[in-house]
This record gives sequence, structure tokens and C-alpha cells, in this order.
Amino acid sequence: MVLSGDLSESSVRTAMSGRSVRVYPALLSTEADAMAWARSGARTGSVVVADYQASPRGRGGWPWSVEPGRGLGFSVVFRPDLSSSREGWGYVAASVALAEVLADGDTVLEWPDFVDHAKTGDRLAALGVYVHLGADTVEWIVVTVLVVGATPPRAQLLASCVEAIETRMHADAGGVLDDYRARCATLHRTVRARLVPLGPGGPEVSGQAVDVLSDGALVLLTARGNRVAVPPHSLGLLEEAQTDFDDDPAGEELSGSGDGRG
Repeated sequence: MVLSGDLSESSVRTAMSGRSVRVYPALLSTEADAMAWARSGARTGSVVVADYQASPRGRGGWPWSVEPGRGLGFSVVFRPDLSSSREGWGYVAASVALAEVLADGDTVLEWPDFVDHAKTGDRLAALGVYVHLGADTVEWIVVTVLVVGATPPRAQLLASCVEAIETRMHADAGGVLDDYRARCATLHRTVRARLVPLGPGGPEVSGQAVDVLSDGALVLLTARGNRVAVPPHSLGLLEEAQTDFDDDPAGEELSGSGDGRG
């Protein structure tokens, strides 16, 4: 398979001068390649992009479609200065960055991983974040992005997205959170968060979405008046819910386990 001209290695390297990049005509998954690269020492800001991906995946392993010559799928390695308690920060930072770059900023965010057009409701981008944790800190993050329906020329769009994500990843958390909350269409809605593992009788919590925290968690105010923080890596599926909900898990926060979170 031959790379489309607008996403050729020379085009990408010209648009992203000075940045470590891997450019492929076809790949199983940019995320898998970026994760292997991160484990072997890829520096922060390193990018993997492919014109076609055979098995791309977003948050929680949900399948994506990346076709040759249309759409833009890529992954970026980051080594941020973050405590392990803020492992979901990549969702907040990357979402705000993509919202600013796409559609001239006329965008809204659907927590935790979608960017939509504010007027048409069309999906503009989706993202997934894999986090590798150390004892107390985040060792590295791979942010994987699908820009839906991106058309040539795409190399400059790729460069703009990566630069914006990198800037927001390292910016003051307070300012980024303010921008996220201002764009987040999930806030103030009544939703049901079905948690992993998905399945009949699986864990879930319903409530009004009232806040997003610096660890990327969505805070739900339940019918009993409890505030439950749902981290992005614990979410299987987010749905609209009836106003008269009765799900109310004990405790104030739900969390996953393991050193890698998708």
C-alpha cells in the first residue's frame, strides 16, 4: 500500500519538523505501535500516524474505522509530570485541544472522549488514552486520536492537533478545566454510567452530571444526594437516564485497577 500524497513521510516530517515521527501507509494500530515505542524510550511528543489502520481502537477498546485517504488517525507519546491520582488528565487536555483546533472552535465535548460540532451535532473526533503508572506517578501516556472525515491536506492538521494537545497537556490545570467545563455538553444532564466490565447486572451509577475533576472524572449527583466520581478508565458506556433513577453505589469514587488504563 502506498501512502496518500498529503500524508507521505516527507509531508509529515516537513509539517512536524524537529519532532520524532513514525509514518506508515498501513498499520494494525497506531496505539499499539506508540505503546511499544514508549516502552522502549520514545521521547515525549513522539507521533505515530498511519494512512490506514486495520484494527484501530478507542477508549475501552471500542472499534474505529480509519480509511486510506480519509480521516486522520494518530497516537502521541507523552511523559507528563503527573501524580498517579491524575491518570485521566489526558482526556481533559486532549479534548480541549481538539475542540480548539477543529471546526474553528465551534465545538462541544461529550465526556470523556468525543468532540462534536456545536451546530450540526456531527462527530468531529474521538480519542482514547492509555496510561502507564509507576509507583506514585504517571510514567507515560499514549493519546490516540481519530479525526473523523478529515480530508487532504492532512499533514498540517496533524501538526496542529499534536501541538495543541502537547500545549494543553502541560498547561495549568485550572485554566484547562475551566475551558473543558465551558464546552462540556454532558454537564447538567441526567446520565447513567455503565461501568466495566459491561454485562447484564454489571455495575452502574446514575445521576446529574455536575462537574469534571482534574483526574478526568465525571462527578454525578445521585438521587440520594451523594456525589460519585466516575473516572474515564472505569467507564464502559454513558447513556441518558430517567430523572427518577435509583442507582447509588456506596462510596464517593469508582476506580479501576492495574498499571495500564485505557
